[in-house]
Amino acid sequence: MSLKLKVITGSTRPGRVGPKIAGWAVEEAKAQGAFEVEAVDLADIGLPLLDEPNHPAMQQYTKDHTKKWASIIADGDAYVFVTPEYDYFPPASLVNAIQVLAKEWNYKPAGIVSYAHVSGGLRAAQPLRELMANLQMVALPQVVPIPFFTQHIGGDGEFTPNDKMKEGASLMLGELAKWATALKTMR
Repeated sequence: MSLKLKVITGSTRPGRVGPKIAGWAVEEAKAQGAFEVEAVDLADIGLPLLDEPNHPAMQQYTKDHTKKWASIIADGDAYVFVTPEYDYFPPASLVNAIQVLAKEWNYKPAGIVSYAHVSGGLRAAQPLRELMANLQMVALPQVVPIPFFTQHIGGDGEFTPNDKMKEGASLMLGELAKWATALKTMR
């Protein structure tokens, strides 16, 4: 059974490092071997703030950008959200991207790679996990926090994880594969 994993870069802010960290997450997922992996950058999708006239549960999308986003998400079996912590919370771009859909998320597992300074983004990960659970996703407890993320960005601009980050990613991806396999039978 082929499983599709979407690694979603949640920040759209200019100067962000999310794509670098998401790139690492994509490579870790490919190396893990359980998934067909796709990188999805919210900056490329360009979703406006909740501009659909109908509730997302109805799946009666009127805007091309929402239809495109729904297609990308519906095609996935599991997700990894790569999120910074902005003011102790995930970025509005990510919250909006999740809330603009409903049924496309149902019965699919999701993990989080979070980054910030002291907290490693864990304060952003917790409300994100609540939101995911409200949409019938299985929000994994295995969050991969990246504290003091700027210390892991080299002079070449590349992200270099430490061993604990790699171990955390491996654990989370293993759990995602288990849950994605089990939940696929429910859909």
